[in-house]
Amino acid sequence: MNTLITGASRGIGAAAYALLKKTGHAVVGHSTKGSDALIAGDLTDPAAPRNLWDTALDELDGRIDVLVNNAGIYEGVADNATDDEWHAAWHRTLTINVQAPADLSRLAVSHFLDRGGEGRIINVASRAAFRGDSPQHWHYAASKAAIVGMTKTVARAYASDGILCFAVAPGFTVSEMTAEYLQGRGGAQIVADIPLGRVASTGEVAEVIRWLSIDAPPSATGTIIDVNGASYVR
Repeated sequence: MNTLITGASRGIGAAAYALLKKTGHAVVGHSTKGSDALIAGDLTDPAAPRNLWDTALDELDGRIDVLVNNAGIYEGVADNATDDEWHAAWHRTLTINVQAPADLSRLAVSHFLDRGGEGRIINVASRAAFRGDSPQHWHYAASKAAIVGMTKTVARAYASDGILCFAVAPGFTVSEMTAEYLQGRGGAQIVADIPLGRVASTGEVAEVIRWLSIDAPPSATGTIIDVNGASYVR
């Protein structure tokens, strides 16, 4: 499968990128600044999703089978921030976490339809879409709820064309970005809220992404898979 993964420089995206390559798939990754291996693209730029898609399409010889919308930000803003700060935080989060994945998904659907149908979109949502988040993260929870709604809409709209859409909803995930926090007092509080007794690894979430990208049966389209150690069950 030819796959495009956004946000592939670290965390869940890097783990999924490595796993798919290891299992024999052609994968193109993206990060904000890019690298020798990853396509650069600042997703706050309205032109970035199309530029990223077109570049990935060229690198994959004109065919993309799977889009993984993983890139996202988790930046807090106080509920008593100034109006300008509040609006800027909402705009930035919704642009990166919702608009860019929507733009890429629209391009993917068009590409899949142009070649007669069939293709997969996997969106990385969050436990926050269902459970909510901290008082500093209204906008993050809202953005991930929007991703869940988009996933279900795409799944229902294009299933008859063989276009499948899924989401994975991690809870707190251990990575290089969270390791220090987890070792402190905050980590103990997080783990105490997880019946499994530990947070998920990026590798566990990557395996779910791999399964949805390759092996999940068509009848599972529209599914959102929780990976949170039963810290939130639906």
